Amino acid sequence: MTSNSREHRKTKILATVGPASNTTQTIKELAEAGANVFRMNFSHGSHSEHRQVHANIRAVEGEVGWLLGVLADLQGPKLRIGTIPGGERKLDIGEKVVLVSDQRLLDGDAVLFPHHDALSSVEVGHSVLVDDGRLRLRATHIAPSRIEAEVLNSGMLKDRKGVSFPDSSLAVDPITQKDREDLQFALKLGVDWVAMSFVQTADDIRNLRKLIGKQAKIVAKIEKPTAVKNIDAILEEADAIMVARGDLGVECAWHELPSIQRQLVSSARAVGKPVIIATQMLESMIAAPLPTRAETSDVANAVMQGADAVMLSAESAAGNYPVEAVTAMSSIVVSTEKSLDCKPPQIGAQLIEALDDSASIASAAGILAGLRGACCITTYTETGASALRVAKGRGPVPILAVCPDRKIAGVLTLAWGVTPMVSNDLAEFNSARDGQIPEGLGQSNLIRRQRPVIVTSGSSHGLTGGTDSLKIAYLEE
Repeated sequence: MTSNSREHRKTKILATVGPASNTTQTIKELAEAGANVFRMNFSHGSHSEHRQVHANIRAVEGEVGWLLGVLADLQGPKLRIGTIPGGERKLDIGEKVVLVSDQRLLDGDAVLFPHHDALSSVEVGHSVLVDDGRLRLRATHIAPSRIEAEVLNSGMLKDRKGVSFPDSSLAVDPITQKDREDLQFALKLGVDWVAMSFVQTADDIRNLRKLIGKQAKIVAKIEKPTAVKNIDAILEEADAIMVARGDLGVECAWHELPSIQRQLVSSARAVGKPVIIATQMLESMIAAPLPTRAETSDVANAVMQGADAVMLSAESAAGNYPVEAVTAMSSIVVSTEKSLDCKPPQIGAQLIEALDDSASIASAAGILAGLRGACCITTYTETGASALRVAKGRGPVPILAVCPDRKIAGVLTLAWGVTPMVSNDLAEFNSARDGQIPEGLGQSNLIRRQRPVIVTSGSSHGLTGGTDSLKIAYLEE
């Protein structure tokens, strides 16, 4: 498959598919506007609907001629209160609210919260947030299956609203029975990525990995303060992270969210794992054809921080202007990337600090590409790791990742600066190692005649983990 030739944008765009965008025609328009990866949100929709969406995405991929990634986003546990007599109750500052996890304990004004494991994790003094933080409580008394909390701001307590506990490490299994069913369904479809909600520790990722094996890669959604604290361990186990600013913004101090985002991007980049910035990036475009100035700056900031991808949620799934939202996001990304100073890394430090030969070659490829004015870096990668190593350096030129199969190439649709293509041609491999880029790779639209191409590969075709070669090559005449 060839690459998208419209522009060589390095920061990728994820577009959530929903009622406003689930047809083949609209998905094609989103792809042509700049969407690289499509998100299927399993919090909504039936399996039959998701099956059709996935089929539509793969059909569009065949039509446009470049690879499109698919991410299945698992819902995770939803912690909600039960019904309120009369539908709602007005609460004033200083009032007491009682939450019970056992219906047999309901008496007086007690409110059912049918999540015993979560309730048992709360301690006196911990915050309790209801309805996305619109109602703030503080636990004042703990008893088995029961907590009493003080109201910190006046508001309405309403039926079935979500509850979060930012100070508590919750003893809740992040993989629900619904998630297990959705996961098996998504894996049978052949999705490239699975996003995990409610991540708190590295063990959560390990447990999901046992269910997935090598069938897909894992994105850890960072939406809880405990996940931020455990980010280094989580990054060791996950294949990528998502900065899920909606839930994270509820549970963390709102004014700290920008610095937390920057920290998470920096941590992911340090270990060469893709990082996605999500939630309300172009929120106003749900109802308007153009973004606000603040939203434009928000997307640009994510690009300047070096995020691998930026994501649209309701803007593309349920908004009035899904294609315009992707177009706007792409325009912001392209403009911001042009403004950045993409000088090659300094010779010395990166090479000396590299942990192994493959990492040294990846660093050297970025340096050489900048010094020689290369049109791109071409990396032959069996697992995708070589392409991610090159992308980690955030060099000045795009990366063409030549992969042996569709599964590896699909994963790399999320990686910064990487255009994946599928080829298992031994003759092409040998030609590139000899300094002659074959015409087949020229179809990627990244390679230019009489412009050098930096090629990284192993000594033998099909060898995993053996990147040991760096070559300057040219498109064969």
